[in-house]
Amino acid sequence: MGSGDSEMHVLAVDDSSVDRAVIARILRKSKYRVTAVDSAERALEILEMEPSVDMIITDYCMPEMNGYELLRKVKESRQLREIPVVIMSSENVPNRITRCLEEGAEDFLIKPVRPSDVSRLCGRIRH
Repeated sequence: MGSGDSEMHVLAVDDSSVDRAVIARILRKSKYRVTAVDSAERALEILEMEPSVDMIITDYCMPEMNGYELLRKVKESRQLREIPVVIMSSENVPNRITRCLEEGAEDFLIKPVRPSDVSRLCGRIRH
């Protein structure tokens, strides 16, 4: 790796294939390497194999395990807790947003996510 400009790796989690494609495209345009998965469970499997992910961006509303639960699992893990987690939701629910931020989320984006949202994030998580 060596050089400081290696691509940042973002794990995008969304059970909607359309939303997943949209966020992956925006991230790739910002020169990120993107792994897109359709569930929090799958995201945790990937993180186990590759804990070098630079950022996790996850939908809030998903079946089985939602974005908040994924955030908690990441923050409870010694290997993973340094990874910034960004939560996305199509619903603007203030207490949900507050709860995610209190639990350690880096940011909470309201869908549709715009390229300007992503570039703002990028500025914050450059290693």
